[in-house]
Amino acid sequence: MIATTTAGKLVERSLEVIQDGQASSGAFLASPTFEQYRFSWFRDGAFVAEAVDLHGRLDSSARFHAWAARIIAGAAEGMTRAIATALAGDEPDPGDYLDCRYAAGGGSGAGVGLHDEGWPTFQLDGPAIWLWSLVHHLRHGGTLTADIREVVPLTARYLAALWQTPCFDAWEEFGDRVHTSTVAAIAAGLEAAVVLEPTLARDRSLRAARSDIAARLTHGAGPYTKWEGSDEVDASLLWMVAPYGLLAPDDVRFAATLDAIESGLIRDGHGVHRYASDTFYGGGAWPVLTAAHGRTLLRRGAVGDRQRAAASLAWIESTADEDGLLPEQVADHALAPDRVAAWNDEWGPCAQPLLWSHAAYLCLRAELATGHEDGTSTVPAVPR
Repeated sequence: MIATTTAGKLVERSLEVIQDGQASSGAFLASPTFEQYRFSWFRDGAFVAEAVDLHGRLDSSARFHAWAARIIAGAAEGMTRAIATALAGDEPDPGDYLDCRYAAGGGSGAGVGLHDEGWPTFQLDGPAIWLWSLVHHLRHGGTLTADIREVVPLTARYLAALWQTPCFDAWEEFGDRVHTSTVAAIAAGLEAAVVLEPTLARDRSLRAARSDIAARLTHGAGPYTKWEGSDEVDASLLWMVAPYGLLAPDDVRFAATLDAIESGLIRDGHGVHRYASDTFYGGGAWPVLTAAHGRTLLRRGAVGDRQRAAASLAWIESTADEDGLLPEQVADHALAPDRVAAWNDEWGPCAQPLLWSHAAYLCLRAELATGHEDGTSTVPAVPR
């Protein structure tokens, strides 16, 4: 552990990294110094917004939410066509899907979609997590502009129409599957949409999607897996409890999932890997997942869980470099060490800093400090 991680200095450094990584448009750049990640994702940005909300930086999260709303408003025509096509039982034109990553754009805000660059762009979890993060923003004292509220119904209907469509997952992999973690994110997003706009509770397509998703997530036995038919557990499934709150920590299937994650994806004491066959940069341990594990333990509250969560925090702190920058992942105890060099040759060293890593650290630290599962002493109702 380096000096900058002591006495809360990594908190200050993390907030500074996030501030420096926010473009004038409001977009959070995933990793400003890593060529492949000098863009903004709905998913990463929403999780970063969660963290800055917990630390009172409401203006920062508000600017991100305004940017995201402008992106969706600019894509509304294609999204509307995709909804109509999907509801008619046909496959939408890929060009109508909402992109996943965007250039930051100038001061005017709306970034440039990167649909034509060959990146795995069709990802449904991002806009869903964004809807969830809007409710989080309100519950921590933020407000939503009319422009933001205006795109909530469109975003919700888009997710409701497409949730069964195969897409890339949170790791931008396996685009031919319907991923459990993505379905969970959509469930959280649709519940948030109804909170934000109660009239959506009467929307026929949303009612059907919410019911079908609930049935899918409660059907079956044993641990949740990456997708139906897979025999692999994925640590992104931790988000079903922390932070989404979709399931109780003692839910039978989730408890089995947590057991599988702890027995198969924690190899070096506290760092959590993505999934057992991961080869990206050798399949290292990720601070974002280690933080999610710690937050899950805090929600469960069994004997020793708080101490284990604190150990997870300490492990994350130990991954910071001399400048207090947290990486995307750590290659120590990599699952596929023979693949580390190949990725270094192709893309260079792993992303560092990753804003999402700093955000995840801030969230876990806040929850440990307050003793509350959302990093605050109380969580007020959502203002109307």
